[in-house]
Amino acid sequence: MYKAGISSIRRVRKSDNNRIARAVGATIVNRLEDLRDSDIGTKCGLFNIEKIGDEYFMFLTECRTPKACTILLRGPSKDILNEIDRNLADAMSVARNVVFNPALAPGGGATEMAISVGLHAKARSVTGVEGWPFRAVADAFEVIPRTLVQNSGGNAIRVLTELRAKHANGEHSWGINGETGKIVDMKEYGLYESASVKIQTYKTAIEAARVLLRVDDVVQATRKEREQGGGGPPEEMGE
Repeated sequence: MYKAGISSIRRVRKSDNNRIARAVGATIVNRLEDLRDSDIGTKCGLFNIEKIGDEYFMFLTECRTPKACTILLRGPSKDILNEIDRNLADAMSVARNVVFNPALAPGGGATEMAISVGLHAKARSVTGVEGWPFRAVADAFEVIPRTLVQNSGGNAIRVLTELRAKHANGEHSWGINGETGKIVDMKEYGLYESASVKIQTYKTAIEAARVLLRVDDVVQATRKEREQGGGGPPEEMGE
């Protein structure tokens, strides 16, 4: 095969084999008798092998409409590479969510503050104890912008007061700049988050709160100080 100008690869994992087939437009066959012309992948423009560090890597580049691709990560240590890998996986998941649900929401705690202001307004319109749940949830949503201000070293009370005033006037796109700790318009700042992720986060938090509220009592199991049949110093016998 090598003399005929055909490169062969051995010891390829099944997952990598499937990716190669998707990249070059090939169909995997188990027997040569079943091989057809349509099964051969012809979409790869360049095949080469490069040495990176102490290992050799195979590259299939210049593919036409590939159905699979590889992102090569490099770093000075395995810990940094693992961190980059996790960050890349999160970024790819966000991109996937945006593709399936293009709805976006302002970031920097702007969405949470808008919900908090709306719930406080609803609580004021409800009399009695029925308004307490609205206030509790509204205060919980303010934790996000408050945390952003505190992490950036800003004055949480002053900044949150300014942010509430903005949202009370209908400017719901204003949030917290995580670097300076000041309020900015997220439309101009260009910080948005996936709406589907936020909705799922809110649902999970509210469901967890409902589960805790349904708890009537807690049974606490305490460990006995001494096991029956020993464990303590022997008692002295009196005459």
